[in-house]
Amino acid sequence: MAVWAIGDLQGCYHSFRALLEKIEFDVTQDKLWIAGDLVNRGEGSLETLEYLYSMKENVEIVLGNHDISLIAAYYGIKKSNPTIDPILESPEAQKLIDWLRGQKFLHVDYQLGYCMAHAGISPEFDLGMAMMYAKSVEEKLQSDHAAAWLEQMLKQGSNRFNRDASLIDIDRYIVSAFTRMRFCYGDHRLDFDQKGPPTDELREQELKPWFECDYRKDIHLRIIMGHWSALGFYQDEHVLALDTGCVWGGKLTAARIDSDEVEIVSVECSKEDEDEEQREESTLPDTSQM
Repeated sequence: MAVWAIGDLQGCYHSFRALLEKIEFDVTQDKLWIAGDLVNRGEGSLETLEYLYSMKENVEIVLGNHDISLIAAYYGIKKSNPTIDPILESPEAQKLIDWLRGQKFLHVDYQLGYCMAHAGISPEFDLGMAMMYAKSVEEKLQSDHAAAWLEQMLKQGSNRFNRDASLIDIDRYIVSAFTRMRFCYGDHRLDFDQKGPPTDELREQELKPWFECDYRKDIHLRIIMGHWSALGFYQDEHVLALDTGCVWGGKLTAARIDSDEVEIVSVECSKEDEDEEQREESTLPDTSQM
């Protein structure tokens, strides 16, 4: 059995299938971890969801900001767009959305020595806190009151964790940290405006990648993340970042995580996965907002 982690799919169905073929993925025994943003912008968002659903027993998924946006669009509290319209118009829409609502914000595997969250884990959280807070928002997304709760999550929230804040504000921080963060300040405030790669200029402004934040609480597992295509593939002893910007003409990347040495495999983005507007993009767009 092999365990592979894959970065943001964003509806790049053809590239996804090509990557599975390249790693010789065996659905009868292998396992996949998907680092969120399953849908949006790629032309195969419906096909991607349907395929993942068909192999759901072999997949661990964490939710990304685009997945949250899809659920919000299903409830009518956020506008749809042409790449997710086929999902919302599908006769299987309720089944797929209910399945998506049942996914995690944080996945943990002590045996493999990894955990996974779409954007990462807030520097304010140790692993126990992260697990507790992830479970809390997962239960609310899965509840009968998910639409009302999610509508509140789409409103602007705090960039700093505050135990004394209202429950809604705490939830907003939790969801934003798991799905949208990239940079943080020295006092652990999160910055949701910067979308580019880390630079010396940003560091001079005391803006560092969240995983370089001073006095970040220890997470004794390596964190798999996506979300940050401008960062691209990155690994150190603490983090394994796998968003390599497939939907923007980059690559789709997988990492085998069940062996002593991490094996990295990538495929070039298939042009079938890009629409005309995306092909004309010359710079990485804002992908941080829900």
